[in-house]
Amino acid sequence: MNIEIGRISELFRYPVKSMAGAAVTEARLGWHGVEGDRRFAFRRIGETGGFPWLTAGRLPELLLYRPFGGDDGEPTHIRTPSGKELELRDPALNAEISQLFGSDVELMQLKHGIFDEAPVSAIALATIRHIEDESGVPFDVRRFRPNIAIETNAGTPFNENEWEGGTLIFGDSEAAVGVTMRDVRCAMLNLDPDTVERAPEVLKTVARLNGTDAGVYGTVVRAGTLRVGQKVWLRREP
Repeated sequence: MNIEIGRISELFRYPVKSMAGAAVTEARLGWHGVEGDRRFAFRRIGETGGFPWLTAGRLPELLLYRPFGGDDGEPTHIRTPSGKELELRDPALNAEISQLFGSDVELMQLKHGIFDEAPVSAIALATIRHIEDESGVPFDVRRFRPNIAIETNAGTPFNENEWEGGTLIFGDSEAAVGVTMRDVRCAMLNLDPDTVERAPEVLKTVARLNGTDAGVYGTVVRAGTLRVGQKVWLRREP
């Protein structure tokens, strides 16, 4: 049974892991997530653990770098915090980030993307508004770095908890995402995406309200097209 739960309010992709995202009105949902999403990342050279990628958790300033260019979601250039525009593969960009981090990094491209838990993330705007109200910190959806922001009909915060184990179906394209787990938040949530100023009360508020969970992760069960304004249904097997 399909239950209409709301509409897509905003769509985002993040071409380079932990750099600024780009809002889009339409995106292709392929088998490995939103096309063009997190296909590039900077690897920490010499890191031998299972997660070698440089993230804003280690270098908050990454959030201030803005990928742009390219019609298919693949960036051609990066606008640095100082306003310089460098080609994505320019050694000068690599050198600048290595210097900021204090250790060598290298740009890598992965065909199927570089994800923390699953290739698609979604959150309800009601959840964001509630966290904003409770924390007293003004912010917008970009702090949560979702692919899909949903304006739910119920308007109940943390309603995403009930989506776990179900399938989100989007619009007439029948694009669908199986919700696999809640999105467990880390200290990156405290970073303002425009200034990287820290607000520890944001994560503390999420922990108090919902055990550090805000939003959900999912895997693609049917490819299709996502569009702002599309209706969203939740399907649960009987």
